[in-house]
Amino acid sequence: MTQKTLFKRLAVLAGITTISMAAHAAKTELTVYTAIEAEDLKKYAKRFNEEHPEIKINWVRDSTGIVTAKLLAEKENPQADVVWGLAATSLMLLKNENMLESYKPKGYDKLSDKFKDMDANPVWTGMDAWMAAICFNTVEAEKLNLPKPTSWADLTKPVYQDHIIMPNPNSSGTGFLDVSSWLQIFGEKEGWAYMDGLHKNINRYTHSGSKPCKLAAAGEIPIGISFAFRAAKSKKQGAPLDIVFPTEGLGWDMEATAIVKGTDKLAAAKTLVDWTVSRQANEMYNEGYAVVAMPGVAKPVEFFPANAEELIIDNDFEWSADNRTKILAQWQERYDNKSEAK
Repeated sequence: MTQKTLFKRLAVLAGITTISMAAHAAKTELTVYTAIEAEDLKKYAKRFNEEHPEIKINWVRDSTGIVTAKLLAEKENPQADVVWGLAATSLMLLKNENMLESYKPKGYDKLSDKFKDMDANPVWTGMDAWMAAICFNTVEAEKLNLPKPTSWADLTKPVYQDHIIMPNPNSSGTGFLDVSSWLQIFGEKEGWAYMDGLHKNINRYTHSGSKPCKLAAAGEIPIGISFAFRAAKSKKQGAPLDIVFPTEGLGWDMEATAIVKGTDKLAAAKTLVDWTVSRQANEMYNEGYAVVAMPGVAKPVEFFPANAEELIIDNDFEWSADNRTKILAQWQERYDNKSEAK
């Protein structure tokens, strides 16, 4: 090889490297806050990047209450570009604080009305519904001679004392949907009376909505108040669980998506949010959730009841969002003495 040929090849290689580096540098990075289950984050990003490799997602993940508090603390100096997978009640709270960008994504009109911000200038869109469930470890229950509960009211019976774990609503979206739904199911006065009775049987409150079911699945506690997606996943993995859907009805919330006002990456943020409401995204949500935002997409999910949508209560999301601060403060004062250390 002549020196001239060598120089030409080196020049070509240098050019290719430069182009590759430039392409990499051109990739837009979005900071995305989420409460989606940690093991699903890679899947969500991968599916999105199959269609949009030009955008990189940098996840910031925690429990719903912690993500919500973080967003509120950053109100004057937002650090997130997009919220993908946070309780709709939290996004309603952020909306009231004027923290979300108005945007009607492509595909908005194809979503069920109950999964949409119906304002003329919407700021959030729903993805899927996650609903309450009780994880009942049949092996541990048999050792302790515990009957299987069928209702929320059953959980206040003395036989269950010290055998129940549930999420702290200040940290967990699942915990908040439980508390807000009990106040709606029983009425406010009787709802707090119900929680007083339940508290006597609580072993401890966790700071994660999935942890009570994970602990029940592992045999560390016979009963975990959690949500159906986690329960079905644990049962599919072989845990000796019966999944109980209480007869009074199930609290639920939507996972939802929004753009944070003030992002300097608005075009990329809109591209992501467009994808989050697409049919492909809804089919992905249906891999774990029986109820999704786009009608006609959902197929039965293993270990979920066929009539899942009929079991959920008529949740007043606006009431839950408007009263969130008051509800959480009262819960904290009454029951926080049994919460795990953070």
